[in-house]
Amino acid sequence: MNNNDNQDIKTMHLSDQALGALMMALQKSLLEQSDIVPVLKEFKLTEDDSGELVILNPPLFKVAHSDLEVLSEVAETPEG
Repeated sequence: MNNNDNQDIKTMHLSDQALGALMMALQKSLLEQSDIVPVLKEFKLTEDDSGELVILNPPLFKVAHSDLEVLSEVAETPEG
């Protein structure tokens, strides 16, 4: 394929919302110790008015109060 063939390819970028949805999928897979691939394959994508990709069905997950306490403690711990 030469460079002239690329003129017919429409390029798009991920919106901030789509990047957030990807990060949520990663966090969910890490917390649940599950495979991220099925979540990513289920994403429904569309183009917004600015030409960026948006995910219509971002992942959702619940965090228990005890998990929030641990996360708060870690966030308050100084690094170094």
